[in-house]
Amino acid sequence: MFELAKNYENGPLSIKEIAQRQDVSVSYLEQLLNKLRKSKLISSQKGPGGGYVINRKPEEISVGMILNSLEGPVAITQCLDPSTKGCKRVDGCVARLLWKSLGEKIENFLETINLKDLVQEETKLMR
Repeated sequence: MFELAKNYENGPLSIKEIAQRQDVSVSYLEQLLNKLRKSKLISSQKGPGGGYVINRKPEEISVGMILNSLEGPVAITQCLDPSTKGCKRVDGCVARLLWKSLGEKIENFLETINLKDLVQEETKLMR
C-alpha cells in the first residue's frame, strides 16, 4: 500500500516492481493484494502498463483500514479474537477488560495515521 501511495499520481505499479521495492516474494504479495482488492482498497489494471493502484487518495486510507483488511480487528489476546472460541473464563476476567481497552486504543491510533503521512515521513527521512 505504501508503494502504491508513493506512486499514486503516476499510475499503476506491477506486482514485480512492488515486490522488488519491498523485498518480498511475488507469491506472498499476491496474497496480500487479493485481500486488499476484496476490501476495495486497491484495484488492478490489466494489460501493458497495468498493475495495481489504490482506490482512494493516500490521505483517505488509514493504516487501521489496511491492517483490518489484512488481519481483521486487533486482538491482543485469544479471548478478544472473534475467530476463536476464546477463554471459558471470559465473563469474569478483569484482565480481558484491560486488553480490550488497549486494543481499542491501538485501533484508534492506527486510524489517525494514513498513507500520505507515511509517504511524507519517508520524504523527511530521505533529505
